[in-house]
Amino acid sequence: MSSRLLPVADLGQQIWLDNLTRRLLDSGELASFIDDDGIAGVTSNPAIFYNALKNDPAYQNALAELRPRLADPEARFEALALPDIRQACDLFKGVYLASGGSQGFVSFEVSPRLAHDAAGTVAAAKRLWQEIGRPNAMIKIPATAAGLDAIEAVIHAGINVNVTLIFSNRQLQAVQAAHRRGLERRRAEGLALNGIASVASVFISRIDAAVDGRLPAELQGKTAISSAKMAYARWIEDVRSTFTPLAEKGALPQWLLWASTSAKNPAYRDVVYVEELIGPHTINTVPDATLAAFRDHGEAEARLTDHWVEARQVLSKVAAAGIDLDQLGDELQQAGLAQFDEAYAKLLELVA
Repeated sequence: MSSRLLPVADLGQQIWLDNLTRRLLDSGELASFIDDDGIAGVTSNPAIFYNALKNDPAYQNALAELRPRLADPEARFEALALPDIRQACDLFKGVYLASGGSQGFVSFEVSPRLAHDAAGTVAAAKRLWQEIGRPNAMIKIPATAAGLDAIEAVIHAGINVNVTLIFSNRQLQAVQAAHRRGLERRRAEGLALNGIASVASVFISRIDAAVDGRLPAELQGKTAISSAKMAYARWIEDVRSTFTPLAEKGALPQWLLWASTSAKNPAYRDVVYVEELIGPHTINTVPDATLAAFRDHGEAEARLTDHWVEARQVLSKVAAAGIDLDQLGDELQQAGLAQFDEAYAKLLELVA
């Protein structure tokens, strides 16, 4: 019996795995996800690597060998993690080539300590890009004010970028503008625009978790999906209008990626943030448990393009309830930065 995930690709959406460990690579499990489920990419973050290094015995011997050679904990962490990133990139090479460079990406994040340091982020992104040395790598940069400047510069440098920690449509529009500016600088300088990939990672479930308690029952669980649908509508409009001159020169649009799509509320269907956000030219990155749940009982339908009028109405009612989603997005981004900072500090403590 074929996987329930395969029809999602037929509807135009890529499913990525929001996890990476040496065990996944060495056991062949990630390869089977690609072959059996059509998984088209991988995302990682400091929390994922902390859990991997803490729980996967495969890292312990390697860490013991690194300690005498590398005194700096960040250098030790990268020496452990970057070989996995390269191996995953190689595993997805066939997907990358078969898709013409639109699938098969593996993301690795710059240090969370650089979230408010544009120059440091640019330098780290360029260094990591060179050290990974794979065309289907993506460097993750947060959508902070400093991050926006870095995104423009890194895109201008011809490096693939995954922009993370986007929680509002205002943040998303600023990210898309930074992406366009980077490409426009390349065009002005006569540099090639083709082959530079980027995704904008919009976090979903944390929005509902933050607002549901302030909303009547009939609106609960609907804010994040409605906001994502309106973001997608705006994305289609932008690709058809402002991005067209860049596309004519071979540039790829910045795809929307739905992140944080496991259901935080146990009362909700466990695959709701996958099922409701399937649509063309998008990506959903899912943790192992959500992947398994969709494989078991998920329904693949293109619902992202449905009920836009209802989505606008939901957002109007949310605003009428006194909830400013742009302000909330800024608060959630700060909380997300703090969470990644904490995970990174624990990770460095672990390798030290």
